[in-house]
Amino acid sequence: MQTILVTGGAGFIGSNFVRHLLERTDARVTVLDKLTYAGNLASLDGLDPARLEFVRGDVCDAGLVDTLVARADAVVHFAAESHNDNSLEDPRPFVDTNILGTFTLIEAVRRHGTRYHHISTDEVYGDLALEDPARFTEEAPYAPSSPYSATKAGSDLLVRAWVRSFGLLATISNCSNNYGPHQHVEKFIPRQITNVLDGVRPRVYGEGRNVRDWIHAADHSSAVWAILRGGRIGETYLIGADGERSNLDVVRGILGIMGQPSDAYDLVADRPGHDLRYAIDPTKLRTELGWAPEYPDFAAGLEDTVRWYRDNEPWWRPQKEATEARYGARAG
Repeated sequence: MQTILVTGGAGFIGSNFVRHLLERTDARVTVLDKLTYAGNLASLDGLDPARLEFVRGDVCDAGLVDTLVARADAVVHFAAESHNDNSLEDPRPFVDTNILGTFTLIEAVRRHGTRYHHISTDEVYGDLALEDPARFTEEAPYAPSSPYSATKAGSDLLVRAWVRSFGLLATISNCSNNYGPHQHVEKFIPRQITNVLDGVRPRVYGEGRNVRDWIHAADHSSAVWAILRGGRIGETYLIGADGERSNLDVVRGILGIMGQPSDAYDLVADRPGHDLRYAIDPTKLRTELGWAPEYPDFAAGLEDTVRWYRDNEPWWRPQKEATEARYGARAG
């Protein structure tokens, strides 16, 4: 796989994967990104221009997608609308990008016989009870609870159907919540960090008891590369790093790292359909492909992430005002 097409490669998780490829492999990379508010070309700064091509465009543009797929050895599809709050406000972009965009890609992949890997989320499985010891596995039934997770579930099912009906050379991965550098400030961890940097108390939905299973974006990248190289066609792999934490624990961790009192946060009204708990069982990935996380210590990874946002204000500052304005409008 000498040339890899990465959709959404200027976004948070996609740009981390592009960095992984260019820093740890010999592959050439073509990034296709629409550069919506969540995409940022600065996330690709410093990468080798001789091995990186950037194309601004939409995954729903069938002509452009076909041209790019035709000259790629593999496609990794990160591009997605992914913010739950935004999906509750306006679901249409989620249908367009997550479902129609995936359809456009897999049709091009089918025509050209190209290897395809589909990036999905643990949110397609719905949620688990807070006290339930169970974790999601590859066999868990889909039970999405938001427009975002429903459209991701729909895209997964398209890929599965194309594998069975047309022999699509595809794998799927469902990953737990990512954190790390280059994440948009609308997301939970960077929003709390940047609020504290701005002297604003973090805000936590409900009672803060909701649990997420956190993984560093660099570990997500290495897992995807392992699946792309060694995963069995038609299979789904769950990517996780045993990082379950309640939202309140995460906020208190951020406050402690940043020298603030552990109770310096505010609880706000919960959002509709807020899932209680996500938890990933990555046994299949670890045993079948021999993958293991390089960042298993969430506390250390969180400290590194806080440091990155402290040191890279020029990257996130232009996003901050618009993000807080959107949250303020919802609250009002």
